[in-house]
Amino acid sequence: QVQLVESGGGLVQAGGSLRLSCAASGSIFSLNTMAWYRQAPGKQRELVATITSARSTNYADSVKGRFTISRDNAKNTVYLLMSNLKPEDTAVYYCNYKAGSPVSYRYPEVWGQGTLVTVSS
Repeated sequence: QVQLVESGGGLVQAGGSLRLSCAASGSIFSLNTMAWYRQAPGKQRELVATITSARSTNYADSVKGRFTISRDNAKNTVYLLMSNLKPEDTAVYYCNYKAGSPVSYRYPEVWGQGTLVTVSS
């Protein structure tokens, strides 16, 4: 019932910046957590950053100080601003939605289709 569409991926040089967007549509529970994950070739999918509907955030150690997750609740859109990009940031980035704890057991997590970010050296 919730659909996520990512955009903004592409090719960027090391040290550059890129902003990813994730537009959510459908029956979105007002209390929720949105997240960005990424999966590099040969590696498991890893959590990059999370943000709650109250804008509480968490980041993976590898991106702290470089990436910023934000959201516009009115637009149901989550962003990931990636700065000082490194080749090791190259991965497919996925948006994720999870309803808040009061109802999370009733709804499955939702994933976007992924957007490829390639950082050249």
